[in-house]
Amino acid sequence: MFLRYLLLFLGVLACSTSAVFIRESTTDPLVLTAFRLVLASLVLAPVYFFQLRLHGAAFTAGHLKRTRLPALVLAAHLTSWTLGARMTAVAQATLIVNLVPIALPFFLFWLVREHINRTEVLGTLLALVGLATLSVKDVLQGGGSLAGDAICLISMLLFALYLALGRRNRDFPSIWLYVIPVYAQASVICLVVALPRVSSFAFGSAREWALMAALALVPTVCGHSLLNAAMRRIRGQIVSLCNVSQFVFAGSLGFLLFGEVPRGLFYLASAIVVAGVAIVVTAMPPEPGT
Repeated sequence: MFLRYLLLFLGVLACSTSAVFIRESTTDPLVLTAFRLVLASLVLAPVYFFQLRLHGAAFTAGHLKRTRLPALVLAAHLTSWTLGARMTAVAQATLIVNLVPIALPFFLFWLVREHINRTEVLGTLLALVGLATLSVKDVLQGGGSLAGDAICLISMLLFALYLALGRRNRDFPSIWLYVIPVYAQASVICLVVALPRVSSFAFGSAREWALMAALALVPTVCGHSLLNAAMRRIRGQIVSLCNVSQFVFAGSLGFLLFGEVPRGLFYLASAIVVAGVAIVVTAMPPEPGT
């Protein structure tokens, strides 16, 4: 049991580094997103071919076709996240983009007809109050960006939709035969979009390549893999709630690396948001077999 929660902790910690790597890089956001996905896809390619050998007969062209929409949504999510993370404080961006448990029930109802109860609605409204408080802070006190908050919120909604699509496609013979094609197709989409700006990338910069590799390996490959592993062994409600704590780790890194010190109103808004998420998560029925 301890090992399961240790792996969950490491997954949350790995994902929380995303905003830091993005802020440290000077690469164009569209190019950064495209190269991040390309590198992640290349790293995971051996896993894909191994899984294909194991489940090849059960993996059909129909399965591959169903990965197109999730790939498009993921590409839009990562692009908007890269833009938003550079426009507002690290802790704030990470907090907003990890409010997935708030929006996910609504997408699940839309896609797979999982019903939303009154408690989930109450938690959602409470979390939105927290988000509104963060936005007011940006307008009155500075230290963030109202536009950055909005982009991070859009990115969070896209990520929630991506996860809901993954739940609808849970009949794939292997999770890797779903996730890796999604990443690969998303990388192609982002490359096409970023093509006019690729020439701006400093191909000779070891620092930019190192940041690109770190972004692909730590939050993308390691972080997401550990969170997926945790979802298979720990109640999904607990994983979702723990994942929101990414903003704590990201805020610590933001303070150490950028000297970002969140103001008092940020802590109040964070408490309201976490309370809303906790209400939503605890209201969700447990998964069968957990």
